[in-house]
Amino acid sequence: MAHSSRIALINVGISMLVLGLKYLAFLLTGSVALYSDALESIVNVATAIAAVVALRVSAKPADAAHPYGYAKAEYFSAVIVGVLIVVAAISIFREVYLGWLSPHGFDASPQGIAVNALATVINGAWCAVLIRQGRRARSPALAADGRHLLTDVISSAGVLVGVVLAALSGWEKLDLVLAGLVAFNILWSGWSVLKESVGGLMDQAVPADTLERIRKRIAAEATGAIEAHDLRTRQAGRMIFVDFHLVVPGDMAVSHAHAICDRIEDALEAEVADVLVNIHVEPEVKAKQQGVPVL
Repeated sequence: MAHSSRIALINVGISMLVLGLKYLAFLLTGSVALYSDALESIVNVATAIAAVVALRVSAKPADAAHPYGYAKAEYFSAVIVGVLIVVAAISIFREVYLGWLSPHGFDASPQGIAVNALATVINGAWCAVLIRQGRRARSPALAADGRHLLTDVISSAGVLVGVVLAALSGWEKLDLVLAGLVAFNILWSGWSVLKESVGGLMDQAVPADTLERIRKRIAAEATGAIEAHDLRTRQAGRMIFVDFHLVVPGDMAVSHAHAICDRIEDALEAEVADVLVNIHVEPEVKAKQQGVPVL
């Protein structure tokens, strides 16, 4: 988690640098499309700051008021990211509308285009780091920032090409069309982030491949039990919660049943990082002959 926090702090600095470069590119050209690109970077700065706060809150240990910890704080950050993305898209649509009503020229200066291109290259390299670190740490905040930056890189590249084409063709309204396309792209990105974040807040189950690993590990380590059933999982930020019923022979000693549970818990903790396991032991009369067979 400390590593994720450092990445989030670096993200704030890089986002501010990119914002400064893109706004400079807009000042040098007067392009509405490049302005929309710079406006999206303001969102990047805000969401980077939100990610820092969310990671620090989510790292707090569980307490009496929050016995399951604060991991879900990252989902709130991701929701904020989604909302701010939507607000940015609406602001760009407004600039496009006003520019269409009162057209004005722009200067596709090589300096302005070069500055914007530099900002795009920086964003491209950094978004790859964020996505990789977000997946590795199972951090919704970092992953959301990374995916948003990826859409920013794609739209920025398209804007750069379009601005050059608009200058060469003399059709200045192409600049506004490009800005509108950027806004639609941002809007779709915001919807995707919101959808995934709400899923996390609703206690969404772990991915199918992770669930299969959990099932196999339970089956492999439950020697001595009869079956395991009613397996349930949920994910909250980096934390994964697993609970199920373990059926054992009715005459099995409590200490023996407890030893089986300890063995399963240790195996799951080795298989899946940041997992919290809850096992309910039942006598053989509760067997359902389904679920995860262990014998």
